[in-house]
Amino acid sequence: MRVPPLPKRLMTAAYSASMFIMVGYMMWLYAMGSYRELLIPLFLAMLLLVSLLMHLGQGFRPCIPRILLLASIYIVVLTATYTQPSPAPLWLGLPIAATFLLLPLWSALSLNMVCLSAWWWLAPFETTAFSLSHVALTLLLALPPWEHARRRALLRATDPNDSDCDAYHIDTLKERLNNEFQRAAMLNKRLAVLVLHLPQLDMAEEQFGHRAQTALLGALCSEVNSRCRDHDILGRAGNATFWLVLPDTSESGALLVRERLQRALSRRVLVETGQLEARITTCLPLRKESFERYVQRLEARAEAIANV
Repeated sequence: MRVPPLPKRLMTAAYSASMFIMVGYMMWLYAMGSYRELLIPLFLAMLLLVSLLMHLGQGFRPCIPRILLLASIYIVVLTATYTQPSPAPLWLGLPIAATFLLLPLWSALSLNMVCLSAWWWLAPFETTAFSLSHVALTLLLALPPWEHARRRALLRATDPNDSDCDAYHIDTLKERLNNEFQRAAMLNKRLAVLVLHLPQLDMAEEQFGHRAQTALLGALCSEVNSRCRDHDILGRAGNATFWLVLPDTSESGALLVRERLQRALSRRVLVETGQLEARITTCLPLRKESFERYVQRLEARAEAIANV
């Protein structure tokens, strides 16, 4: 399960606030003359600065600065636990809440269970009451993301469209393609499918984030839908692969559609990724070919153009 992306400005504010708080705490220790305790805050301030720069920079996966921020929170809590005789419950609940904000649901649950087991062995105080509070808070914080995931699964089961773009998702796409395949076989009609691949999609998400990926998908779908007939079917067959089902279309007609789409897509320029690049190929059903075999050929054709 992928963690829902938080707004970039909100995460930037979180990284910046964490760094400034740690720098302020370090300056307070310096002013109080506690020089022996400066090492850990200094290390955490540098770690938070690195996470902020990675978050603002390009070419880094969004999960890396989140992991650094979460590690900083755990180090702060461990330091407070072992330096104070009776740590405040707020310190102990902070990493539990942070895991559910920064990690996917099952990763957060697993990490909290591992931390609970570690507390039994390492905590310098009675852990029974804390363990019960830890479990209760973990289950309470797990309810919102679990409900969100349940609603998304329900919406996906009832909504024929893909969650990220204006195209059918894979289940509806195969169902509609099967209907057109059977119709073409029974009525002796022609059928063609264009296989489209976006090679820029993975790069856009890694370097520019989810917003750039959504913009790239939206640009492709808008260009394709605006230049196709109403009964043509555009669906997302993979992360960066689309199938455009063209009923009553011969091979020459499919080639004309491919050329028209390639010209239109090449003229589309996005801010983050530049000129829109798409690889398009045709795939027509063979005589007396089964639907399962045809789908396998479509998937093989998509894999072939993805590895060009």
